[in-house]
Amino acid sequence: MAESSNITLQSKEPSLGQIQIAPEVLEIIVGIAVSQIDGVNRMRGSISSSVNELFGRKKSLSKGVKLTIVDDQISVDVYAYLDYGVSVPKVALAIQDKVKQQILFMTDLALSEVNVHITGIVTEKTESGIDPNNLFGDADPETPENEDGEES
Repeated sequence: MAESSNITLQSKEPSLGQIQIAPEVLEIIVGIAVSQIDGVNRMRGSISSSVNELFGRKKSLSKGVKLTIVDDQISVDVYAYLDYGVSVPKVALAIQDKVKQQILFMTDLALSEVNVHITGIVTEKTESGIDPNNLFGDADPETPENEDGEES
């Protein structure tokens, strides 16, 4: 990665040297902060991240986070799925507050904006009443039946 893409922190002690943070580090901080908020089900990912997770590769912590740096102004776009039944505005505000707080605390950088994009609502999984091993509701195939069709 080119050095120019890193974010250089202003040090209070210039004689100690420079501190640079890769943008990917900020994306990971944001991803972890958002995943800790109640009401957030998951983050939106790309097809490649979904395929990687399907094959057992490490889950991307920066999934659903887009970082933009323009003229030393840092903005973040967060793409998330929420749980059904939560207050969307309250969760979105919590995302904005938590992201700004964690970036400031961990890097001493102030974000110019945090844009929250709710990409979907995830309903709870309901238990299916259909047994995948017995789709037609027939008698248990392991239980022997007598000639009258009754279980013995």
